[in-house]
Amino acid sequence: MKKVTISLLAALFIITSCNNDENSNNAEPEVVVNEDPSTFKEIGSITIGGEAAAEISAYCEKTKRLFTVNNSGVNQIDVIDITDPAKPAKIAKIDLTAYEGAANSVSVFDGKLAVALESTANKQANGKVVIFNTSDYSLIKQVTVGALPDMITFSPDGKFIMTANEGEPNTDYSQDPIGTISIIETSSYAVTTLDFSSFSSQAATLAKDGFRISKTAKSFAQDIEPEYITISDDSKTAWVTLQENNGVAKVDLTSKTITAIYPLGSKDYNTADNAIDVSDKDDKIAFNPWKVKGLYMPDAISHFTVNNTPYFVTANEGDAREYTANTDIKRMKDMNLDAAVFPDAATLKLETKLGRLNLIADMGDTDGDGDLDEMFSFGARSFSIWNGNTGKIVYDSKNDVDKKTNELGTYDDKRSDDKGSEPEAVVAAKMGTQNILFVGLERSDAFMVYDATNPVSPQYLQTVKTGDAPEGILFIPASKSPNKRSLLVVSSEGDGSVKLYQPNLK
Repeated sequence: MKKVTISLLAALFIITSCNNDENSNNAEPEVVVNEDPSTFKEIGSITIGGEAAAEISAYCEKTKRLFTVNNSGVNQIDVIDITDPAKPAKIAKIDLTAYEGAANSVSVFDGKLAVALESTANKQANGKVVIFNTSDYSLIKQVTVGALPDMITFSPDGKFIMTANEGEPNTDYSQDPIGTISIIETSSYAVTTLDFSSFSSQAATLAKDGFRISKTAKSFAQDIEPEYITISDDSKTAWVTLQENNGVAKVDLTSKTITAIYPLGSKDYNTADNAIDVSDKDDKIAFNPWKVKGLYMPDAISHFTVNNTPYFVTANEGDAREYTANTDIKRMKDMNLDAAVFPDAATLKLETKLGRLNLIADMGDTDGDGDLDEMFSFGARSFSIWNGNTGKIVYDSKNDVDKKTNELGTYDDKRSDDKGSEPEAVVAAKMGTQNILFVGLERSDAFMVYDATNPVSPQYLQTVKTGDAPEGILFIPASKSPNKRSLLVVSSEGDGSVKLYQPNLK
């Protein structure tokens, strides 16, 4: 058996604080373990319920416990002991019904569990963050944040808790709260909630670069929907995905201000490298170029640094708005196409061609004459790496996600007309000297592993099968792991499973 080598210097860095959240990154000091990141395999699994029972998990090193959101007919956080990662065991639950909110996300730091709760009485009302001790689950504090806090994370230094408050409207848009970002100072639990109203004067410029504001929006600020957050290793900068808007916001935590919005633009599927499978009615999986573009519309975001340059990584899932007062998704066959641009429209509209593809209904009529001059779909069926200082793309995985899952046998042809494998989760982690990316694929029930040490040319390492519909991915570095080995925790909301994966030693 190969031995785990831990240097004396590295051992001195093994600390007892819990600084692990659902967006763990390369800020943590590492135990020097010579592991092969291309060899992750399942070592433990537990099922805590049915659909929606395992959405997001956070880990506490002090207690060696996972805290997992469970909304499968209940409203609770399940507590899972992973002292032995091969034998995870549910040992307790934290009932949330008394807090008048439903959990969306969890994060842990230094023995404190922070839970993001949306209001159950009125989803459009302000939400809250509830903080518990991880040892005895006693309540520490409740604070009010913006409407519908969808994701929560501690900063690496533990001084801040941040929430992305999506602010979704109700179905008839009679209530449409402003999308916001809340920053909580853990020293006093003072809350600063930021909105995007100051950027409304830039709306036209942002739109030209691919930022999206719905045509039914009551205002610029109300249309913004923050989704997910990653915070720099020095805890000074945050990047926040604005999924439906196809953008990323940059936040200065020192001044508590939103300093920039980065429009993400679109991806051209009319190339061999970006070729996609677009029909669920052709009885085959066929990747071909099509005269279609995709908006990135990322869900999860993570980050890493190379040569003092920050990079953020996005999982480009895509998301539609489907409300009674505003439905922005429509089948291509039901759209009017410009005859000059698409002379073969009749053929393209066949269900075995592009006819079944879901398009963004209110985009693509560039000359305002009522027909489409361009076709835009939801998501980019990929993950992308962007310069954190400029917001410019440096790498996109093209069609690698769908092709690799097809090779594994988990690609679902029924999702071809929608968003393919739907990359939803992404985590950047440091393993030795390598920057490793883990990308969770909601519809292909798998995660992919890449070495992004060179951010402009990541190297594919592995595709691994997961539970049904993986929602959350959590990396536990060897320095904090119960067995002093790197672990990847995957929470899957489709079947309520939490699975633990570990790489081989080199």
